[in-house]
Amino acid sequence: MNVCTFRLRRAAGALSLAALALALVILLRCTGAYVLLAGGTVRRLPVYSVEREDQSVSITFDCAWGTDHTDDILAALAREGVRATFFMVEFWAEKYPDFVRKIDEAGHEIGTHSATHSHMAGMEEGRIRAELRSSAEAISALTGKQVKLFRAPFGEYDDRLIRTAAEEGLTVIQWDVDSLDWKDLSASDIALRVTGRAKAGSIILCHNNGLHTAEALPAILDALQNGGYTFVPVGELLLEGPTSIDAQGRQRPAA
Repeated sequence: MNVCTFRLRRAAGALSLAALALALVILLRCTGAYVLLAGGTVRRLPVYSVEREDQSVSITFDCAWGTDHTDDILAALAREGVRATFFMVEFWAEKYPDFVRKIDEAGHEIGTHSATHSHMAGMEEGRIRAELRSSAEAISALTGKQVKLFRAPFGEYDDRLIRTAAEEGLTVIQWDVDSLDWKDLSASDIALRVTGRAKAGSIILCHNNGLHTAEALPAILDALQNGGYTFVPVGELLLEGPTSIDAQGRQRPAA
């Protein structure tokens, strides 16, 4: 009998609601599901950040509209030798296939940001699968690489969305540092927000067509690298093996 099975039977054998809830959490944690027990409710969470022993962080860019500043972003990343993760909506990828290839060929990671950038929390399961499969296939057709990451539009999610994404082989990625570049903050304000909030294992949210994102990027990269941080794509930031998610969405090694 393995440790997971032993713990599950011992918790369930108490025949109390609390023990049964604990048994369910043990089972989900041991099978690698991302869950949270709060007030007796089991809830799935995406990855907001990662518990890292090193100083790795990830910077990400959501791609849904336009490309006006994308070349400048790619140039800034290239100058510092930084690889990022780009989350692309299917209609964006289809409209700008040359940018998809350019981003991929520069060594950056690409995840899906859905097919239509719809509100997916509360969406029927069949529609969720269609959004995920169609968008992932569109990206793979251009890069020849499997899509493994998904970021929900508007950052909205529910248990069904996370469960369905996992069944489709996708890890749902949120963020713990929001640049607010989509509000057209100044470059200095964007840089101060990011550098003041980032910590080991942080996932930073930016947008490829933010008005001042490209302008802020050199200061962000320089400050964090000088502070001892290393940038890696989200896929390399995530932990291997059994993991759990705490109440803040931080991925940790399974207990």
